[in-house]
Amino acid sequence: MRYFRLVWASLWRKKTRAILTLLSLISAFLLFGLLQALGVFFTAGADFVGASRLIVQSRVSFTQSLPMSMLPEIESIPGVKAINHDQWFGGMYGENQQVFTFATDPARLRVVYPEWVLSDEEWKAFETTRTGAIVGRKVAEQYGFKVGQKLPLKSNIFPQKDGSMAWSFDIVGIYDGIDQAWQAQTQGVYIHSAYFNEANQFGPMAGTFTVLLDDVDQANAVAQAIDARFLNSPNETKTQSEKDFNKGFFAQIGDIGLIVQLILMAVFFTILLLTGNTMAQAVRERIPELAVLKTLGFSDAKVTALVLVEALFLCMLGGLIGMGLAALMITGLAQAAPGFFGAVRANETVWMQALLAMFVLALAVGLPPALKAGRIRIVDALAGR
Repeated sequence: MRYFRLVWASLWRKKTRAILTLLSLISAFLLFGLLQALGVFFTAGADFVGASRLIVQSRVSFTQSLPMSMLPEIESIPGVKAINHDQWFGGMYGENQQVFTFATDPARLRVVYPEWVLSDEEWKAFETTRTGAIVGRKVAEQYGFKVGQKLPLKSNIFPQKDGSMAWSFDIVGIYDGIDQAWQAQTQGVYIHSAYFNEANQFGPMAGTFTVLLDDVDQANAVAQAIDARFLNSPNETKTQSEKDFNKGFFAQIGDIGLIVQLILMAVFFTILLLTGNTMAQAVRERIPELAVLKTLGFSDAKVTALVLVEALFLCMLGGLIGMGLAALMITGLAQAAPGFFGAVRANETVWMQALLAMFVLALAVGLPPALKAGRIRIVDALAGR
């Protein structure tokens, strides 16, 4: 701390240049925080799920439905403890606001997904109300849904038998998650599959089957047995862990991790050149001053350290301000659109990556001029050579 004032004064020697460089660093780390948070959500957002479930989908694509006649066949395979079926509904609420909606069997859902928390009365109401629907806590908070009210939804996939795309359901429960990770996922709606299968034009069908395992260690064997059962049939399957399925779903958007990394590489390459040039120019302008410091007794190592600390201080200041702004923006986005951004967080992983990036950037831009400052000769510097 005894040299703080010296480092601070050196940093602000050229105020305009320092402010512009600082703003560039703030912008870079603001973008870093936003993109990394989004990248972590897409690439690792499925890590909260357990390994006790498998997802069975069509081998062609998860958008290809499977016949309900497959359910008892899968259920009879050794190692299968329970099975549920889901059908993507394609729900739209109000003015084309998408709500993640699935048609499912209430009793099977309760067994296969014990992580969803509802009272016994609400589960019973969902099972016995053919037009019943349960709504995730985050969705309910976003739209102000209450138990007992009607839920009008439009489907962009499934018309009713009369051709209408407009559906109406009765909200019989609001489900929560068993812990914080699952609470962040309460962004969907489940409707009763009995009513859906009866009322839609295409009849009973399943988008996916979810298999609860007796023994997690037998996951690969059970998955292979399911796929082997339907091999060379009109409905060949692809069975994988729930985590792999969720990551595959996000991958349909694109390789988010690669896209994020490429953007950040371009940004930090530009910042590296800009900040490196700033530090090099600042040291060149101060060569006589650094020579005076050596004349006063500062060693080569101490002069080198002062320049390096200056670079570190600049990068840390800009980086922390940028990351702080990113965290505030993510919080604002989560409040404005909890249906999509509710689970996006600038978590510990993102902050550790940011701190590492600040440190590496400071070394890259500060070490060359710092070594040069440490090697200057007093006579040559004062003579302007």
